[in-house]
Parts: sequence; structure tokens; C-alpha cells
Amino acid sequence: MNTPQHHFRCGYLVLTFACCSIAGCASQYGHILAKQDKDLVGSHAAGAATWNPLVDNSVAQLLGRCPPAVQPAAFQTASGAADEATVNPTLLTSETSGVLARGPASVCFIGIENKSAEELGDFKDQLYQRIDTQINSAESFRAISRRMVDAALLETRIRPDGLFLPANRAAFAAALGRQGAPVDYLLYATVTSGTTDRNNSSQRDYELTLEMVNMHSGEFLKESAKIRKGYSKNRASKWWNYGWLGQGDG
Repeated sequence: MNTPQHHFRCGYLVLTFACCSIAGCASQYGHILAKQDKDLVGSHAAGAATWNPLVDNSVAQLLGRCPPAVQPAAFQTASGAADEATVNPTLLTSETSGVLARGPASVCFIGIENKSAEELGDFKDQLYQRIDTQINSAESFRAISRRMVDAALLETRIRPDGLFLPANRAAFAAALGRQGAPVDYLLYATVTSGTTDRNNSSQRDYELTLEMVNMHSGEFLKESAKIRKGYSKNRASKWWNYGWLGQGDG
């Protein structure tokens, strides 16, 4: 094999490989993630690695603070007859006076309000379902079907923020009651963010706040979870802003 021919063939192979590489970059490759695989961290916006922990932490904190549902205890006298607290369940002790309902308390999840700097896109419905599922997984709570909630709002023509008025709450509760879904709590979720810019880098603090409103008294509990995320043009910027020298204050 002479040298010119050899160089020509090598050049042809290199050109072919380069064309294939360019074509490969233009295509898309997908694979199924295993359970132990980490969530992908978004380069331009919050993603699964941000939203999933926010939901898990805020829901756990909120449900942990809400009064548990209590079943009335049955005490037997010496004659074997149930005492008055069993015959008349309305007679509750001071320990259960703050409980909304005996048995699992029903939670009406109204929806998610986005007040952040980013569009939630398809994550909005996924966040709703994730929160709703975790409520149903708790022993002391059960969520009302979203379809029933939407139907009751449509029937009463009440906006979600209008449910803080006592008359509107009563009308909404009556609509759900006619559907066979009495309600004890209203649950609101709000997504907010705060952005700090530094030259070509930025930090965004994402916060998910859950507000549980007592349907009968209007009292509420609020819990939130926060995740901070840095955005940089390159990996060196990440080291410069958050490195071991602590340059983030300059």
C-alpha cells in the first residue's frame, strides 16, 4: 500500500467518523432510570431533584403537626354495659377537644399557586398528585378526590381564595357533602422563589409552603421546605462561588 492511498483512506475514515459523531449529537438518546439512580439536576430551572424533596419534607412536617384523628374509646363497667362516653360520642375529653373528626380526617387539596420566577409546566400536575398521594398514605388523613373538588368549585362558582370567607366555606362544604365527601381541612400549596445574581452566576432559593386550614374554625397551620440551587456558566464558576475559600461574599 503506497503512502498517498493510505493517507486518503485514513482521511476518509476520520471524515466519516466526524460526520457520524455530528449526526449522533443531533439525535436523542433515552434510557430507563433505576430506582437507585439520582434525579437529574436541571441546568436552567428546577427539576425533579428540587421539587421531589420539597414535597416530601413539607408534607411530612405539616401532617406531623396536625391534630391526629381519634376514635372514641369504649369502656366497660362492672355490669358489662358501655359507659356514657361510648353511648354519646359527642362527650369528648379535653385530650380530644382539638380533634376535627373521629377517624381519618378528610383533606380537600385546593391546588398549587405558583409565585416563583419559573413556569412549573408539566411539574404542576405532578406536584399535585405527589402531595395528594402522600396525604392518602398517612393513617390519620384521607384526601378528597380532585374531581369532586373541581366539581364543587364549579357548582358553587367560588374561587379557591374565596374559601376563606365563612359563607363560602359553608357553601363549598355543603356541595362536597352532597357528593358524599365531608371535609375537615382545606390544603393550599404555594411555590415561591428568590434569586440572587452575581455576574454570570446566580442562586435561586425555592420554597414550597403548605397551608392547612380548619374548615370549621378557620384556624390554620403552615409549614414550608426550602432548597437552594446555584446556576453557573461552567463548573469552574461553581467552585469559585461555593468553593472551600468561601468566595460567595465577594
